Amino acid sequence: MATVLYITAHPHDHEASYSMAVGKEFIDAYRASHPSDEVKVLDLYKMDLPQIDADVFSGWGKLRSGSSFDELSESEKAKVVRLGEIVDQYVAADKYVYVSPMWNFSFPPVLKAYIDAICVAGKTFKYTEQGAVGLLSDKKAIHIQARGGIYSEGPAAGFESGHSYLQKIMQFHGVPSFKGIFVEGMAAMPDQAASIKEKAIAQAREAAKNF
Repeated sequence: MATVLYITAHPHDHEASYSMAVGKEFIDAYRASHPSDEVKVLDLYKMDLPQIDADVFSGWGKLRSGSSFDELSESEKAKVVRLGEIVDQYVAADKYVYVSPMWNFSFPPVLKAYIDAICVAGKTFKYTEQGAVGLLSDKKAIHIQARGGIYSEGPAAGFESGHSYLQKIMQFHGVPSFKGIFVEGMAAMPDQAASIKEKAIAQAREAAKNF
């Protein structure tokens, strides 16, 4: 049995969001094809997701310098513990499904906060004399993203920095399999929005079978 983290970074649900609609079809198809696997839904807009702030740096610094956990402030304790829970959950999972819209060529800031929480030395990567080495070589991931314009090819391709950034993070963590499903062009071609969505849903359902 595998554990899948279904990680959504959108304030809207599947009825109002293209990316969430395609994501829902993907995870529904995945559940049907892999009934024994466990799917954990992480709505980044609703979960307790501390940002890396002064409390976190202070708490980490105290622990590294030899202070006991009891010497941390209550705020430092809460944030340090929560960040540890997040990365431990991530490492324990086998597969990751990211769902996000493209915002200003990237993705919502809540997803960056999550990425910051899971980039932890000794957990998802380690430092060696040859440089950083990823520790998640037995995982796989997919990113479902909606884009109003066309960014997978053509003159705007160079502006895309959300999926490409997530791809770098997966490479950094050593994840060997990372794919993308893009729902794009709805704003540029509103008369084709419905067909674009249906095409992406068909692609998602098929990809879910072998994920």
